[in-house]
Amino acid sequence: MNCPCCSGKTYEECCKPYHNGEKFAPTAEALMRSRFSAFAIPNGKYLMETTSPGKRQFHNTKDLQEWGEINEWTKLEIVDKPLMNKVEFKAYYTDEDGQKQIHHELSLFKTIQNRWYYVSGEFLE
Repeated sequence: MNCPCCSGKTYEECCKPYHNGEKFAPTAEALMRSRFSAFAIPNGKYLMETTSPGKRQFHNTKDLQEWGEINEWTKLEIVDKPLMNKVEFKAYYTDEDGQKQIHHELSLFKTIQNRWYYVSGEFLE
């Protein structure tokens, strides 16, 4: 299966090792891609685990899982990487009403003990 993150690699050689805990994403972009794939699969547990510990109280695994399930995640476009810890992306999906949507965000990531975490995002457009 092609990886949902649109890397051009198979899921097994791309995001799966991050999802199953074999290894951690080595860059903010790799984490961004693996989180998109976790919405597409879906894998709410991984999404929660890769959210910065200080921000987890604003999220819950069940809602993250449901957001992945009710939408069809079709494409990830990395728009820009202005800094090592920031990734601008567009996530394309079809919502539960069959409407095509684009989630455009500039995400902030940070490393804690050599592991990348999602901190927050600024919606664009």
